[in-house]
Amino acid sequence: MIAYLKGSISNKTEDRLIMDVGGVGYQVEISNQTFQTLPKKGDSLKILIYHHFTDSDQRLFGFASQKEKNLFERLITVKGIGPKLGLTILSGMSAPELIESIVTQNTSALSGISGIGKKTAERMVLELKDKLFDESGPSIVSSGGQQMDRRSEAVSALEALGFKKRDAEQTVSKIISGSSDSTVSDIVKKALAELKR
Repeated sequence: MIAYLKGSISNKTEDRLIMDVGGVGYQVEISNQTFQTLPKKGDSLKILIYHHFTDSDQRLFGFASQKEKNLFERLITVKGIGPKLGLTILSGMSAPELIESIVTQNTSALSGISGIGKKTAERMVLELKDKLFDESGPSIVSSGGQQMDRRSEAVSALEALGFKKRDAEQTVSKIISGSSDSTVSDIVKKALAELKR
C-alpha cells in the first residue's frame, strides 16, 4: 500500500500528475483543489496517496493536504460514490463549501456539482451528516491527524468554514453548555444557524 510519494513533477494536468520517484513515473489522479497547490513542473513534491485496488486495476489518488484526503475517504464511504466521483466532488466545490452543504443539508448546492444528481446529493447528506465529524476517524478540519475533543473539532470546523476563532469558540461554548451530549455535527449545524443570523 502506497501512503505517499516524494519526488519531482514530471508532468501535470488539471486532473492528473506524473511523479518521478527514483526514475519511476507514477500516474496520480488529483482534484482541482490539489492541482492549484502544485509547484511547477520539475519541482520536488510530497503528495499523500489513496491507493485504490480493484480486481483488474490499481489507481493512485493524490492529495496536497491530510484534510482533503480525510474528506475524500469520508466521501467514498457513501453508497454509489467511488474514488473517481469523489475526486469530481472535491473538484466541483471547495472543502469548506462542501462541508457546509452537507452539514446544512443543502442538497441543491451538492447536486450542482457535475456528476451528482439529486438522489446522490440526498444520500451524501443522509450518510455523512453524522459521520463527517465522527471523532473516531481522522479529522477533516485539522491537519495533524490527532484526535480532538468535540469542542475543538467544532471550533476547527467553523474556522475552516471561514468564521473567526473567537466567534466560533463563544458560539460552540454556548451550544455545549446548553446541550452537553450533542455530536460535533449537531454543534456545527447549530453554530452555523447562530453565526449566520
